[in-house]
Amino acid sequence: MTQYLINNPTEFSELNKILERSETASFLNAYGSYTFFAPTNTAIKAYLQEKGKATIDDISPADWKSFVRFHLLEDSIPTSQFTDGKLFQLTMFGQYLTTASENLAGVTKIRINKQANILNANISVGNGLIHSVDHVLMPATLSVAQTIAANPDYSIFTQALKESGIFESLNISPADNPIINKKWLTVIPETDAMFKKAGINNYVQLKEKYSNTGNPKLLTDSLHLFLDYHILYDAKYLADIITSTAHNTLAPLEVLTAKLVGETVLMNYDTFNGIHEEGFSLVREKSDVTAINGVVHQPSAHFSIKLRAPFRVDFDVATFPEIMKNTEYYKKLSYEFTPEETAALTEIKFSGTEKGFIYRQGSAGTSKTSLNGDILVVPLATGGASDRSEWVEFRTPLLIKGKYKVWVGYYTQAQSTNTTTEIQALIGADGSVDRTPLSNARTLNFTVKRPGINKTVNGVSVIDVEAEEAIGFKTYMANTAGAQVSKMMGIADLSTTGRYWLRFKAINGSQTTNNIDLIQFIPINDDQQYWKYNPDGTKILKP
Repeated sequence: MTQYLINNPTEFSELNKILERSETASFLNAYGSYTFFAPTNTAIKAYLQEKGKATIDDISPADWKSFVRFHLLEDSIPTSQFTDGKLFQLTMFGQYLTTASENLAGVTKIRINKQANILNANISVGNGLIHSVDHVLMPATLSVAQTIAANPDYSIFTQALKESGIFESLNISPADNPIINKKWLTVIPETDAMFKKAGINNYVQLKEKYSNTGNPKLLTDSLHLFLDYHILYDAKYLADIITSTAHNTLAPLEVLTAKLVGETVLMNYDTFNGIHEEGFSLVREKSDVTAINGVVHQPSAHFSIKLRAPFRVDFDVATFPEIMKNTEYYKKLSYEFTPEETAALTEIKFSGTEKGFIYRQGSAGTSKTSLNGDILVVPLATGGASDRSEWVEFRTPLLIKGKYKVWVGYYTQAQSTNTTTEIQALIGADGSVDRTPLSNARTLNFTVKRPGINKTVNGVSVIDVEAEEAIGFKTYMANTAGAQVSKMMGIADLSTTGRYWLRFKAINGSQTTNNIDLIQFIPINDDQQYWKYNPDGTKILKP
């Protein structure tokens, strides 16, 4: 790197002087793998003028060393790996840099830290990559707490942070913070105007409304929890927030949900049990404010912890985005996905390369009597034998924290070779690779029909629903023939609200004709039988 800069004095003679004065020239000429955001001569002269300094010698070697370290990362990161948001590697100064693409006068520029544009990218040298920039990069100098306190729009929120004792915990640099998972934090403080719109004109009124103990320093005090609900773990810029549907807050077991609609980042914008909640957005131009220990975003409205009870979620697995966008086939014709198409699915994952994954619509029996007339045919094999996947997993809709019985609706169909697949179910939070078996787990064999336990009522033979449910079977569709059946796989004890991945893993045998229709998450104390469905999706209510 040093030699390249020496060889290009027209652009970098001032930067070479900085490297010499800071005694980092030899370091950047040694073996390694680095990314250097190199300010041009014009950028450095403008920086000196802003600082009121005439020459590079007017700034101390120690300050220049910090300057270099803030522009340097210990990894070679080409612009092809940039995403809107923070770079995944810290600078050697110990802060994150952010990147974003901006269109200026019809020309797309890569902007770093909202401070500089890249002029010449991906200059390859022996020990890494150089990106020349048109402005120097300035590190944050305030903590998250100080950043909020410095903004007069946040005066009520700032006082609440101080009165609750949270302010101090947000005022620690990562290097000095012994609590590993709180070294970096994201705060979404509310402005005074938002509080006033909610009828809260000062801190006293905020305390009266939210503090149930009168002592907000208590971790269990509801005002303390209200503030904790505005704080997320890790430094999450807007681009980081939209990569997950739910984010844990410092309020125990409480999450903020997130989604991107157009270019707007929406939080707690959800539909629960048929009721839509507007939530709030993050104001883009007032967000992504970097602090030495995290980032600050501004919400569009007042918000507080939502107390929600678990409710039933019926998840039609044949409604994943890629098939719904394929209007030629969705609800019209069957479609077999190529292995490449299967690998690109966003809400269905397989353990390996999968061929024979089919969206089946309108076939005799297997889908005609199923919900919406369609099913998914999912080949599976124990241990991934016969070039089939060992497991498949589905990304669930949003689930409220609580305990649920998990039912899988399927259509039994044995292969001609009489092979079978027996599966177990595991579950894990969205964003995590960990999968845990359901409690009280049972297995499912795709060739096993409803057991057909009957009883006589007033001289008429009817299904003994209680007896069948007791051994983990039920009907869920209008068709009560044994082949159209639902099996209880176990209990999911969800500690947080969010989306999850439900995995079906083959543990015995192999089969291609595994016809999966509907996954139901029903709170353990709710009626597990009704409602049921007609094939057109209309509900059959309890008689």
